[in-house]
Amino acid sequence: MSDYRERKALIGRGAVVWTRTAGAGPQRVLPDGCTDLIWSGTGPDGELIVAGPDTRAHLASGPPGTRAVGLRFAPGTGPAVLGVPAHELRDLRVPLAALWPDAEVRRLAERIAERTAERNTGRAAERIAGRESAPGRVLEEAALDRLRTAEPPDPVLATIVAGASRGTGVAGIAAAVGLGERQLHRRSLAAFGYGAKTLGRVLRLNRALDLARTGVRFAEVAATAGYADQAHLAREVRTLTGVPLSRLLRAPGG
Repeated sequence: MSDYRERKALIGRGAVVWTRTAGAGPQRVLPDGCTDLIWSGTGPDGELIVAGPDTRAHLASGPPGTRAVGLRFAPGTGPAVLGVPAHELRDLRVPLAALWPDAEVRRLAERIAERTAERNTGRAAERIAGRESAPGRVLEEAALDRLRTAEPPDPVLATIVAGASRGTGVAGIAAAVGLGERQLHRRSLAAFGYGAKTLGRVLRLNRALDLARTGVRFAEVAATAGYADQAHLAREVRTLTGVPLSRLLRAPGG
């Protein structure tokens, strides 16, 4: 069985640092409107990759016991750190070296290796408390460095996310931020990887899953999360995750 943990990140509201140890078989990673900067423990020195925003579930695989640490950005934050519009990474996993200069990626990998070695020998015990991951701290530091010199975030993003989270339609969100629907679509593609309508579907899915994991009946989940009925919930879950809701909840970590 895979092991997964996460904590709040230091780079802003909604961001998390997560750690996963692979179990037997692939793990289903669900769409969440986010991009991730990931260190994977494959190979002698590890690997740095970027996971773009997904429109469907992604099956992550690796040898059992392989460790990965990721920094998941809140919706709309990733492009400022990664330096590319989110839609260019949609449904993709790409090496970080495809986006950043080779020298910068090499320095980041070296810092992760050094911190990991320090932790393993116990010299960093005072700086890295409890079960904190050395790669996670280094990824946060790299993201903070980039954010200091990045362009200010698009001021409409928070309103778009809030509207999509509430289930507001595209026309309502466009009116709230003072944009035409085409302008809203372009800004949403750059920030989230897809339009406000798809973002709303993804956020509604995650809201429904949070309810279902607590044992709420599916009919009540559908009504509370904003679906027309339980059949609508079932169709959306299967479309976005590839499996029925009941099977999704039975899966390890579901």
